[in-house]
Amino acid sequence: MELLGIPLFDDDFYKMMIRFLLNLFFLTGIIKFVYYKRNPKKEYLFTFYLIGIVVYFLCFTLKKYELDLGMALGLFAIFGIIRYRTLPLEVKEMTYLFVVIGVAVMNALSNKKMSYAEIIAANTIILLALHFLERYWARTETLSKDVIYEIIENIRPENHDKLKADLEKRLGVEILSFEIGKVNFLKDVAKVTVYYKP
Repeated sequence: MELLGIPLFDDDFYKMMIRFLLNLFFLTGIIKFVYYKRNPKKEYLFTFYLIGIVVYFLCFTLKKYELDLGMALGLFAIFGIIRYRTLPLEVKEMTYLFVVIGVAVMNALSNKKMSYAEIIAANTIILLALHFLERYWARTETLSKDVIYEIIENIRPENHDKLKADLEKRLGVEILSFEIGKVNFLKDVAKVTVYYKP
């Protein structure tokens, strides 16, 4: 049955919904249980979910026009342009955005040559890789912070222990190392870059 030359129902509807649920399951694994667990930034949850869902349906809809590879590359180009028109994202968030788009494109554009077992395996490998890297990253990651320090006598090499102890007390972190940058003797301040574990 058709309405204005367009069928009211197609067997591809079942395929679309099954793959959408699969896509949503793995998006939730990536976004909620890997990303958000270690990076509690709620504003990105909305972005990652919506981009993953919209890209999936966009790819699945356009797939019938057989634009597969060119369309996928075009989507990455479009989101690349959007990236330059918005506030800069940190590298980690940009990577997750790329992963979300990639997973949605992969789930939407897979054809009869790719079984559900292969689709699930590919999604699982991506999810496990993210989980492993996040856990490994958390153990080895070093953060840095620039501090304007006013006790100018402590920047002398013989007083570095005092400088470290004072910064640890003030910042409430265990300092691994620090670098002394620009020193302003007129204002009696120095810029100190502190390296510490999260």
